[in-house]
Amino acid sequence: MKRSPKVKTPGPKGRLVFLSHGSKDVWVATQLARQIKRRGATVFLDAAAIAAGGETDEIIREALNVMDEIVVLLTPWSITRPYVWSELGVAWNRRVPIMGLVYGLSKEELQQKPEIPHFLKATNLKDLNEVDDYLESLAHRTKRRSKP
Repeated sequence: MKRSPKVKTPGPKGRLVFLSHGSKDVWVATQLARQIKRRGATVFLDAAAIAAGGETDEIIREALNVMDEIVVLLTPWSITRPYVWSELGVAWNRRVPIMGLVYGLSKEELQQKPEIPHFLKATNLKDLNEVDDYLESLAHRTKRRSKP
């Protein structure tokens, strides 16, 4: 497969974290991407990786094919976005670890929605306020600690 210069792949010990979100959550996703990078992982964030007019579908598809894990922001806005569900479906099919960060609704409310796929209910869901737990475990997986 031809590599796009837009998808940065990590070194031999690195991890590529795909960050899935809805368009209304770009600011939060950008802040989260900074924290992921501080833990030593490479992060794919479409808003940062794809130039206006870029080959969006192809670049996202390539990143999904090489990701090591996916973090999805599950908000009242993102759960209505088809791209989010497509990205999660690819992760589930590839058996890639999924971390769902819930914001704007409770984990229980999310899990009670009939349109939420069964595989998401079985994954690790955390409230966005618990993101430090995920970041700490990511730091261990990348064998790097956050910068002071």
